[in-house]
Amino acid sequence: MFKFKFSPEKPLIQYNKSDTGVIVSIILLLGLGLVTLYVCSADYSAARFRGDSLYLVKRQGICALIGLSGMIFIASIKLEMLRKLLPFMFLVSLIFCFLTFTPLGVVKNGARRWIRLPLLATFQPSEAIKFVSIIFMANIFEKQSRLSEDDRSVIPAIVGMFLFFLIILMQKDLSTSLLVLVTCMIMFFVCEKKWYYIIPVLIVLIPLGGLLIALEPYRVSRILAFLRPNEFLQTTNFQVNAARNAIISGGLWGNGIGSGLVKMDRIPEVHADYIFAGWTEAMGLLGVTIYFILLSFFAYRCYRVAYTVNNRFAAVGTFGFTTMIFIQSLLNCAVAAGVVPSTGIPLPFFSSGGSSMMFTMFMCGFIINASRYMEDGIDLEMKGR
Repeated sequence: MFKFKFSPEKPLIQYNKSDTGVIVSIILLLGLGLVTLYVCSADYSAARFRGDSLYLVKRQGICALIGLSGMIFIASIKLEMLRKLLPFMFLVSLIFCFLTFTPLGVVKNGARRWIRLPLLATFQPSEAIKFVSIIFMANIFEKQSRLSEDDRSVIPAIVGMFLFFLIILMQKDLSTSLLVLVTCMIMFFVCEKKWYYIIPVLIVLIPLGGLLIALEPYRVSRILAFLRPNEFLQTTNFQVNAARNAIISGGLWGNGIGSGLVKMDRIPEVHADYIFAGWTEAMGLLGVTIYFILLSFFAYRCYRVAYTVNNRFAAVGTFGFTTMIFIQSLLNCAVAAGVVPSTGIPLPFFSSGGSSMMFTMFMCGFIINASRYMEDGIDLEMKGR
C-alpha cells in the first residue's frame, strides 16, 4: 500500500519566501484565461450587451481582481487563522446554500445553484463549499496526525465527505458534488488512512449515483447521448457535437485569434463550460499544448509544495486544492472533447463565472502561503507556541 508522509522529518532552518514557480504559473493561467474568454465571448457579448464585446471580459476581470485581493490576503495571514475561521466559513457557506431555495435563489435549467447578491450578478455557493471542504479535511487529518494510531478516528472525515456531498447535491449539482467527494476520498487515501475504510463509502456511493442519475431525466439523456453520439444531434448532443467540430477545425495551428470563427450560434455558452473548445478552434494543437504545459507546470509546482512542506495542515490543504483544480480542469477538457458525458463544471481560470474565478484564486492563495513552509523553512506558527 502506497504511503506518503506529508510532513517529512527534516531539520527546519529558515522561513522561506513564497514559491516563485507557483506564483508565475497562476499569473500565466489567469492571463491566458482572460485572453481566451475574450476570444470566445466577443461575439456573444456584442450581440447581447448592446455591442459591448468586452462585457464578459470586464466582468470577469473585476472578479479576478477580487480573487487576487483574497489570494494576497490568504497568502499573507497565518494558516492557523484559517483553521480558527473554519466554523464561521462553514456556517456562512451553509447559509448561502440554503438561500438558493429562497426568493434570492436563481433557477437555471431547473437547478437552484445561484443566489442574487447586490454587488454581484449571481453567486454560486457550491464554490464556497469546495473551498471549505478542503480546509475541513486538512484540519481533520492534521489533528489525527497528533494522536496515536489506536486513537485515530476516520468518522469525522467520512461524515464530512458525505455532508459536503449532500449540501451541494441539494442544489441539483451532481457533478460538483462528485468532484468534492472524489477529491476528499483521494486526500483520505494519501493521508495514510487504511483504504478499506473507503469500501463502505463506495458500496453506498455507486448505487446512490445510479439512483441520482435515474431520478433526473436530463441526466439520463446525457448518458444516453454519450453512449449514442450519432443520435440526439439537434438536442442533447448539439453542444457536444459543435464543440468537437470546433476542436477538429482548429488543426495544428488554429484559425487565429480574432478570426471571428468562434460564434455563439456554433457553440452555445462557449464562454462558459465549453471555452476549451473555443480556445482550441482559435489556436489549434499549439494552443492545447501550451495550455497543458502550463497546467502541468502549475500542478507540478503545487504538488512539490505539498510534498516538501513541514506543516501538515499546509501540506494536506495544498494537496487537496491542487488535486481539485487539476481534476476539474481535466474533466472540463474531457467533456469538451466528448470523452466523458456532459457536466456543468467550469474550466478553472478560463470559464466565465465570478464565483469560480474568485474561489480558484482563494485556493491559490492557500497554496502560495503553504509554499513558505518548505523543507528548509521554519514553521513560525509552531515556533511561536
